[in-house]
Amino acid sequence: MAMRADDLIDRRRLRRKLTFWRVAAFVVLAAAVIAFSAWLYDDNFAGRAVPHIAKVKIEGTITEDEELLKRLEKIRTSPEVKGVILSIDSPGGTTVGGESTFEAVRKLAGDKPVVAEVGTLAASAGYMIASAADHIVARKTSIVGSIGVLIQYPDVSGLMDKLGIKLEEVKSSPLKASPSPFKPTNDDERAMVRKLILDSYDWFVGIVADRRKMTHEQALALADGSIFTGRQALANHLVDAVGGEQEAIDWLATKGVDGKLKVVEWKDKDRRGGFLFSQSMAKVAAKALGLPDAGGDVIHELGADRLFLDGLVSVWHP
Repeated sequence: MAMRADDLIDRRRLRRKLTFWRVAAFVVLAAAVIAFSAWLYDDNFAGRAVPHIAKVKIEGTITEDEELLKRLEKIRTSPEVKGVILSIDSPGGTTVGGESTFEAVRKLAGDKPVVAEVGTLAASAGYMIASAADHIVARKTSIVGSIGVLIQYPDVSGLMDKLGIKLEEVKSSPLKASPSPFKPTNDDERAMVRKLILDSYDWFVGIVADRRKMTHEQALALADGSIFTGRQALANHLVDAVGGEQEAIDWLATKGVDGKLKVVEWKDKDRRGGFLFSQSMAKVAAKALGLPDAGGDVIHELGADRLFLDGLVSVWHP
């Protein structure tokens, strides 16, 4: 009996120790997950719970991005956001992508002061979005402008002739499915495309004239596809000041936003992936490949996604 009593006491002690270490392990694991999440998301979510300046990065090729539009709407309705910085580094993209984002930024600016901070590049649709802000700052050597619209399509008819390939078609009308890469364009087809281009171009020039407080003629003179440095853009009234994030914050302060508020980046959650395939993993892979520090896919970072743009395009091709 004495042996059984000692065994019971030992078992109870062992169970208590085991329970303690299980609880301790759970606490350590929970703390590690919280710490990793805070590092991974750069305190993004914690920062949103207190008054702050929201920062949104618009980078790479611009397309109609539903996630970005929803994010801008959430920023507009958040009571904790006191001002917004649009950090733009883009060569442009589709005109529809520029138009939808432009309209979302204008709606946002109706409720909160918005400033655009141009990094390396804000051209074409990138500049269109920047012009939606209430104030634009750019670096002295930033590239700004390239106001215009284009459609590009290949002509592989010569290659087809060499390969002995013929295309036969039956169309409801001469301009249906034109222009086509399988035959040279004729005068009527080029005239149709030009009308399409000029209508969107006139709309783009009108935006620049309205947002930059210019006459249509003044905006038209700058809308010949030219690109400008930040200093040249300032002289041409395409931007309002030379500088970076601090100058953007200083301008927000003139609109009643506390300049000491923390700047919190509102990021694209949808592109983060799962716990194991997170943005941090993508950053490690990107660094290993010598690519820019970003969480997007390799094609996006290399700029090859521009090859697959469809429709009217407002983009600067260096």
